[in-house]
Amino acid sequence: MTEKNNRSIIFLYVAWLASIIATLGSLYFSEVRGYVPCEMCWYQRIAMYPLTVTMGIAVFKRDLAVKKYVLPASIIGGLISVFHYLEQKVPGFAAIKPCSMGVPCSGEYINWLGFITIPFLAFVAFLIITTCLLFVKKED
Repeated sequence: MTEKNNRSIIFLYVAWLASIIATLGSLYFSEVRGYVPCEMCWYQRIAMYPLTVTMGIAVFKRDLAVKKYVLPASIIGGLISVFHYLEQKVPGFAAIKPCSMGVPCSGEYINWLGFITIPFLAFVAFLIITTCLLFVKKED
């Protein structure tokens, strides 16, 4: 195994760890704290949860080709997180797409330091995963 390959495995580990933390964090907020996820939160979960399983398998198999399957889901999840964050923080933006039922997507269960909300945390996780995957290089 080359040094480039070892570095790629480390980046894959970091991406996997970020997905595990994000998945456990979302489960903590909903199952322990009792925060009911809104529609946009569900879309972010749909993008994140499979990443945890897929990257976990890839780490154990040392499969660097997983990048082509995981990267699109991570980018899409990040875009959903940005959109959700804008719905929360930009006045009038939430009116563009109202949630159909249940908890409003513009609601904020947490607001740490005035800007850290659950969609912001999800975006950071997707950003870490995407960045790490961009550094994963398959052996030529």
